[in-house]
Amino acid sequence: MLFCGRNKFNLNSPLAKKSLGQHFLHDENISGRIVDSLMEKLSEPNNVIEIGPGPGALTKILLKKKINLRCIELDQRMIEHLNKTYPSSKDKVIHGDFLKVNLSEIFNDKYSVVGNFPYNISSQILFRILQEKETIPIMVGMFQKEVGDRIASIHGNKIYGILSVLVQAFYDVENLFIVEPASFTPPPKVKSVVLRLIRKKEKEKIYDEKYFFAFVKNAFGQRRKTLRNSLSQLIVKEKLTDAIFGKRAEQLSVQQFIDLANKFAKENGNQG
Repeated sequence: MLFCGRNKFNLNSPLAKKSLGQHFLHDENISGRIVDSLMEKLSEPNNVIEIGPGPGALTKILLKKKINLRCIELDQRMIEHLNKTYPSSKDKVIHGDFLKVNLSEIFNDKYSVVGNFPYNISSQILFRILQEKETIPIMVGMFQKEVGDRIASIHGNKIYGILSVLVQAFYDVENLFIVEPASFTPPPKVKSVVLRLIRKKEKEKIYDEKYFFAFVKNAFGQRRKTLRNSLSQLIVKEKLTDAIFGKRAEQLSVQQFIDLANKFAKENGNQG
């Protein structure tokens, strides 16, 4: 079900705080499309965590769905507003920081994630999702377009980087649609994009995930240099003689990163 039109922003809502990266979505058509993008892929268990509900643009739609919803909100003003405006949200909104909350205490089973993410912590939110990837099969979220493009980028592109490789190693990434600044109050200075991540069914075997993360981060640490130079702090140069190490990190596919990291993790005797 798609929602049509744009409702005027609720003037009784607390003002957005720049320090929290708040831009409140007021376009109901966009809100509906985001929720639909989640619901069409959702399967049992139907547990959902909304990150940063704010005044409730997504929350008011999610509350009508047959899901087990919990919302994590850092701003106490928003919690009070939600409880007053949408009484059914009481006991569903948790005061806390998604980056720090013990998520296993919210759901002891798998759960999906949805949200209009604050721009200033959107990358950190993704890294937290990667930490919890075994319990998060689906994520639908709004990002600054520049960040979203980076996440979805393929190798050979200058914006392809750490986020691209780490996210795509575990999730299929779908770039769903662009959202214009006028859909927000206050309007941001940049366009936004909604992404959907679906946990890969055919999981690539990563021998040592901690080593894999370190390998990717080192590879892009000096992205203008060749892998032979950028990986030298992690691997002795004598082992970096193959032609592939004459390339830069942005030239390697996700699969090549997995294969190389696995090779060196096994050689180093890292625990698989």
